[in-house]
Amino acid sequence: MTDARRLEELTLNSSAPPGQLLYDGWLLRFSPGKAKRARSVNAVYPSRLPFGEKLAYCEAVYGERGLPAIFRVSEHTEPGLDAFLEANGYGTFDATDVRIAVLDPGRLAGPEVASPRLEEWFDMVGELRGSPIAHRTSHLARLASLPLAMTGVAILEDGSPVATGLAILEDGHVGLFDVVTREGVRRRGHGRAVVAALLRWGWSLGARHAYLQVDSANAPAIAMYEAFGFVRAYGYWYRGRPGEQQ
Repeated sequence: MTDARRLEELTLNSSAPPGQLLYDGWLLRFSPGKAKRARSVNAVYPSRLPFGEKLAYCEAVYGERGLPAIFRVSEHTEPGLDAFLEANGYGTFDATDVRIAVLDPGRLAGPEVASPRLEEWFDMVGELRGSPIAHRTSHLARLASLPLAMTGVAILEDGSPVATGLAILEDGHVGLFDVVTREGVRRRGHGRAVVAALLRWGWSLGARHAYLQVDSANAPAIAMYEAFGFVRAYGYWYRGRPGEQQ
């Protein structure tokens, strides 16, 4: 099974925005869209500088760009950082599981699902999420800049999207993203059909492992993913100041 460090690299690669900076082992990202992975501080490697100096720098850099400084902290983040952020008024929010599976083709049966062009697909996701135009534009720019194979899928009813999903391929792993089902038509198998289609695509291109990130409190989604063999690898959460935890 893939180790946690490599999983972190895969998840960071698949969410890389067009603009980011490295600062003393921390990866600073500035995409103004919905995905927090693409607009947060990620403590990738251990620090040499004091945490206080680095926090002040990050707050200034994000403030210059009109963004709040939020931090993505995982179970493997360098010791002391989480407690330091807590002591400086950064509360936790949006706990997330990173889950991984060994692909089993026997679990991937399902109906064929449409694969729209990326330029059409991202707007479908935005519609399902209720995302403003600025967030949709940032989403498209981030995906279009990735040097990785990907495919988006969608289930349509009467010409309107009811479910979507995205798969990104790297190093024999297929990552799942933007698995969204319209409220009011959930628990009808749309999510499962989307996930199966994305995993079949990955398998056809040589992927033998899959990974995803899911809200730790989303029991229905976790149960669906477990049916495909996904198990918890580790967790992460975000920290932000009051009023900036979004």
